[in-house]
Amino acid sequence: MKTTFLIVLLLGGASLVAADDKSSDKIASPSPAKTQVAGIPADAVQIAPYTYRFSDAKGTVWIYRQTPFGVSRREDVPVSPEEAKKNQEARDRLIEATRAVEEGESIHFTRDSPFGPMQWTRNKADLNEIEQAVWSRELAKRAITDTGSKD
Repeated sequence: MKTTFLIVLLLGGASLVAADDKSSDKIASPSPAKTQVAGIPADAVQIAPYTYRFSDAKGTVWIYRQTPFGVSRREDVPVSPEEAKKNQEARDRLIEATRAVEEGESIHFTRDSPFGPMQWTRNKADLNEIEQAVWSRELAKRAITDTGSKD
């Protein structure tokens, strides 16, 4: 019984390997040509990963975003001064609430949240806009402390 089972198992594995060898000959290499996502106009310009900008014949500018649920489209409207002020205040609160500590070529960030402290580490070369502002603030504090201790 055991030998029959082993023989069947080996023959099944051998047939799978043989099938893989035959199918690999039929697979073509991917073409380097740009592929267009269905639902996004061909003339759309990619402005970020999965995000495209397109101007229609009437001059309306549309932003297309590829999501896991399909393509979404919204009109590209300028940000109002009130909205820009709210965004800047939110950005300033994030910067103020975040602490940074240097760890060699990385920076360790900590920010309090309703669910406890959020902690993450980034390479110095990979900092986003808010992390760069936090790190610049920490460097400025360090410079003030250094000049104050030398006097």
